[in-house]
Order: sequence, then structure tokens, then C-alpha cells
Amino acid sequence: MRKIFRAFKALGRILKKPSLLNLVLDEDGSWNKKLRDMKGNAYRFPSIDIRLLLKTEGLSVAPFAFLDGGSLPTDIALLKSLASGIPNCRYFEIGTWRGESVANVASVAKACTTLNLSPQQIMALGLPQQYADLHGFFSKDLPNVTQLYGDSSTFDFAGLNQQYDLVFIDGDHHYGMVKSDTENVFKHLLHENSVVVWHDAAFTPEKLRPEVICGIFAGVPHEKHHHIYHVSNSQCAVYLPQAITDTFILNPPETPTISFGVSLTISSI
Repeated sequence: MRKIFRAFKALGRILKKPSLLNLVLDEDGSWNKKLRDMKGNAYRFPSIDIRLLLKTEGLSVAPFAFLDGGSLPTDIALLKSLASGIPNCRYFEIGTWRGESVANVASVAKACTTLNLSPQQIMALGLPQQYADLHGFFSKDLPNVTQLYGDSSTFDFAGLNQQYDLVFIDGDHHYGMVKSDTENVFKHLLHENSVVVWHDAAFTPEKLRPEVICGIFAGVPHEKHHHIYHVSNSQCAVYLPQAITDTFILNPPETPTISFGVSLTISSI
């Protein structure tokens, strides 16, 4: 939603004044300190092998635009694979952008619901009409996708009166909003076997994003913290109803243990 606007704004400031990059690095340091304060000095955020969650037979990612602001192919493959393993999957997503992720999930899920700022709210942030119009580009006409509009910080999640099997949180990635979105999801949208995925819990598959991770832990009930993991080869974190014992700690640069084959089919729109 707002992340692309803020990213371009921040990048512009850094280009004009490169010394601001040090402030960004310092900010990451402060969030790492907060994470240590929350979890203890010895804590290291665990990762799990993406192969534990990813189906490899007949898995494809389409649509995928290879444009700015989207997810990695492995991020979307993770969502699609999780949904395909849940009979009659009901999926909820915060943050739609062009609708690539929900369009992929919709091909294997029974029903999908997405929540995004309305075009009017987007333009009120100073973003152009074209940017507002592109939200839901790939998903707006799909029959099993319901698009809701609103600010997730004030949206009435309880009013949905619905539990979902798989939830994807990909809205504003600042601490306060990650915490708020996570609290609302865990309070109102989950059943005992629900799975939650957060996007941008890592800047890259090898570099975790401590501000987002702090927001996740602040929003998830403490007794469920040991069910939260970074997913390898992706920018995602995941909450699983069953704890995973086969974990590892990122130590970049990582030595590859798996590789992916990519086949491209190009379709005009």
C-alpha cells in the first residue's frame, strides 16, 4: 500500500544526501537492540527450509509481472503452495498492490478476500491516480476474490465474522502497523489451524528486517512466539500451528543448498 511511496521518498532523500544511509543502518541497529530486549540477548530468529512448506510437483507462479513493489516468485509460490494444501482454503490478504499474490492463490483456493486502501485514500497520501488504479490489476475480475477497502489500522475485522485458513500480511511495514495488523489478525481472523505469512520480514532472503520482526513479536501472543520462523529463500516470515524443530540461523553469505529452475511463458495483457 504505502510502502512503495515511502520507499521512493526515502531513496530520493538518500540520493540527495548519502550520509542518510548511516541513519538507516543505525535504525536497523536500534531495532536489533529492541529485538534483543524483547527476546533476550542470546535470541536469534530461526529460519526453516522453504522445502518444508513448498510443493515441488507442478508448481507454477502466474501471473507475475517482474515489476517494482511486488513479491519474489518464491514468496508467491509459498502462498500458493500453502493454499493448495488446505481443502477449500479461505484466504485473507492485507495489502493488494497489483494483485499478483491473490491472483495466484485464487487459482487454488475456494475464496479470497483482500483489504487495501481505497483509491481516494491512496491519492490522499499524495500518490497519483495511476498508482491507485493499478491496485488489484490482476485480481479485480476474478470471481472468487472479494476486494475490501479501508485502512487496516481502523478497519472492523471483528465485523467480518469470519475465520480464515491462510492470512497474508503485506501492508505498511513500519513497526506500529505490523503490530496492529498482526494483533487484529490473531484476535479476529484465525482458527486453531490457521497459517499466517508476513511479507518483507526480510529485506532480501539473506537479510532479516528487524523492525518488521519486532512488530510481529509485539502483535503475536507470547505463547505462540516459538511458532514463528523466517522461510529460507524468501522475504517471508510464517506462523505455523505446529512448532518446527528443524531450524537454522541465517549466516550470510549463505552457501546454496537448493536451486530453482525457472521457465518463462510470456502473455500479452
